[in-house]
Parts: sequence; C-alpha cells; structure tokens
Amino acid sequence: MTAVTRIDGRAADELRPVKIQRGFLKYPEGSVLISTGETKVICTATVEDGVPGWLNNSGQGWVTAEYAMLPRATEDRTNRTKVSGRGAEIQRLIGRSLRAAVDLKRMGENTIRIDCDVIQADGGTRTAAITGGYVALCDALQFMFDMDMISEIPLLGHVAAVSVGTADDETLLDLCYVEDARADVDMNVVMRDTDFVEVQGTAEGPPFDRGTLDQMLTVATKGIQELIEAQKKALAS
Repeated sequence: MTAVTRIDGRAADELRPVKIQRGFLKYPEGSVLISTGETKVICTATVEDGVPGWLNNSGQGWVTAEYAMLPRATEDRTNRTKVSGRGAEIQRLIGRSLRAAVDLKRMGENTIRIDCDVIQADGGTRTAAITGGYVALCDALQFMFDMDMISEIPLLGHVAAVSVGTADDETLLDLCYVEDARADVDMNVVMRDTDFVEVQGTAEGPPFDRGTLDQMLTVATKGIQELIEAQKKALAS
C-alpha cells in the first residue's frame, strides 16, 4: 500500500494531516474547527430544550445536523441558496452518523443541533463534518451534564468517517478533490469504534468486485481508527 505516488506525496493508505481545534467559537455549547489537509469545516453543537413534535412525552432526546458550504469554500464562488438535494443528503448522513454515538433514551427531551459549515473544500467535507461533529457533540453533552440537564453522559462510542476510493487499480485513503474527481470507485465509510454505521460506495465507471470492496473497507477501517485517536487526543486536551 505504499508504492503509489499521490499528488501530495502521501502513501496510498495514509490520511491527510488532521487537526481538531476545540472551543473554536465563543458561544456554542460545543465548537470545533477540523482540518483534514486543505479541507476545513467548522462544527458547532447547540443544546435546545425540547424535541421534535413526534418525540414529545417520549423521554427521548434527538441529535440532528445541518450542512452548508460557504460561497468561496471552493475555487469558484457558489451562491447562497436554500439546502440543495446534495446538501440535504449530506446533512441526513451526518445526523444519522452522530445519533449512532448517543443513547438517545438517556438524553431526556433535549435536542443537540450540529451545524457543519465548510469554509474550505478539498474533498471529504462530509466525512470531516462527521469526525469533527462528534467532538462538538461530546462537548455539548458535557455541558448538559455540568448544567444538570442529564445525570450521565450517554455516549455509546466514538464515531468518525473517512473517504476511500480506487484510481488506476490502487486503493486510496482520504481522497483530496483531484483524486476524488478521477476515482473509479468512491466510498464514504462511517464507523462507531470498530463497527460500521454506514457505507456509501459508488462505481463511477465499471462495477467493482467483492475483493475491491473488502480492500477498501480494510483501508477505511485503518484510517478511521487513526481519526478516533485524533478525537481522543483533542478531547483530552
């Protein structure tokens, strides 16, 4: 897994440099700036009293997410618009992924809203949002505990995500934009600790076989374990 030469000089199974900065903003209950290479995402967590109507009187909490990209997060400016179909798909993925980290029945009837704003995009924005959003979520849960809103912190494990793909018959971890644009197969993998939460994979050209899938999942698992270590380091700081 080290023979291929990538645009940024990484080995095929090497993550981009990861930096997770907690307490990035003053006001949210949790806030993180996560950088994965040149991709940068601000993740904030807001604690709200109450839950969506369909959860009223259930005793259960809720975690939800919103995702947006700033107009100059990309090389060309994009207009500020309502959530696109792509954006809606991404924020549903982030919400599902982060709910997997929490025992909602132990949250009380409270909501944590995770806002993920991409300030610079170079591939892997949704996976960075999940990985950084988890750290913001942890800080929001700690706030709830400190404020006696919950009697215990109801985490079930660490949740992180990474992209993986194939190009020129090589399996590549954590694709930057140039690699993603030319990938034969593109996949996003979300895990809670050592178990899979969600796997989204697409063949951009010919279909891929089971051996390729297994190889991609092996490489993604390695990357996610490294991301979880980065989360642990950030949360311990």
